[in-house]
Amino acid sequence: MLTMITRRHFLQTAACAAAALAAPRAFALGNPAYPSHSVKWVVPYAPGGATDLLSRLLCQRLSDRLGQTFVVENKPGAGSNIGTQAVISSAPDGYTLLLTSTANAINASFDPALPYDFAKGIAPVAGVARIPLVLVVNNEVPVKTVADFIAYAKANPGKVSIASSGIGTSLHLSGELFKSMAGVQFTHVPYRGSAPGLTDVMSGQIQGMFDNVTSSFELVRAGKLRALGVTTRERSEVLPDVPAIADTLPGYETSSFYGVGAPHDTPREIVDLLNREIDAALSDEGIKARIAELGAIPLHGNAAEFGGMLTAETERWRKVVELSGIRKD
Repeated sequence: MLTMITRRHFLQTAACAAAALAAPRAFALGNPAYPSHSVKWVVPYAPGGATDLLSRLLCQRLSDRLGQTFVVENKPGAGSNIGTQAVISSAPDGYTLLLTSTANAINASFDPALPYDFAKGIAPVAGVARIPLVLVVNNEVPVKTVADFIAYAKANPGKVSIASSGIGTSLHLSGELFKSMAGVQFTHVPYRGSAPGLTDVMSGQIQGMFDNVTSSFELVRAGKLRALGVTTRERSEVLPDVPAIADTLPGYETSSFYGVGAPHDTPREIVDLLNREIDAALSDEGIKARIAELGAIPLHGNAAEFGGMLTAETERWRKVVELSGIRKD
């Protein structure tokens, strides 16, 4: 009898230990443990591009680690507002997440008719990545540096056009900040996305563009565009020979960022679990390599640190919006 009890106790103890090691999700948070079914990961943009790639990389990792499917759901429209509002309006139970971005930080001040308060409606979960922008020009524009470009713009008032992916985007407002700090004027030409703007820069219809390095560095490497400067203080690993614009315009700095948010009042245990798993995923060698290939920089830290970054980015872009004098109609 003693042998049977001892063996039974041993098996129960071993089973409990194995479960604790194999299932990082199995903490008690009501009944059942989270996640008990699939989780929606809302991307407020059309399919394709860096947003989808980053989201699918992380969703696959979370699915593998937490034992339930994390599904990417694209909800584009209204400068990310449709997808954002859908998540804010969802139940705060951890089963609907938002890929947050620079657009959320910009829209807080750019769109006076915003139907929600992003800071109050979203619980910060984790950072994902920061992406530098780069000032690129058509190869026929007679400039090779940021200083050259400033001098050229001053010498040719009204003759320089700069493309963007739309009014109120980080690409547009990065150009507006540059104009103000450099004391130059150029014509802003908004497009429905980055790709058509880059096409017209390459053809010479437009002289230049501020664009995410993710979508432009291969064109620069192929010699189809000339890169003058990156918008971050540090150089980009995918464009190591391109200096920072701040080397010429001290204090100039912008970038695009992505992170994860959940509806306000999502339980802290769920937020902390997701933060740990996302942060660990960003340290995975395969995911790190893929992010680096995009020219992106992983954003590590806990949920509170990501929340602080969101606050700082919202204030940074508020100042740029005020400086530009541009608001959504």
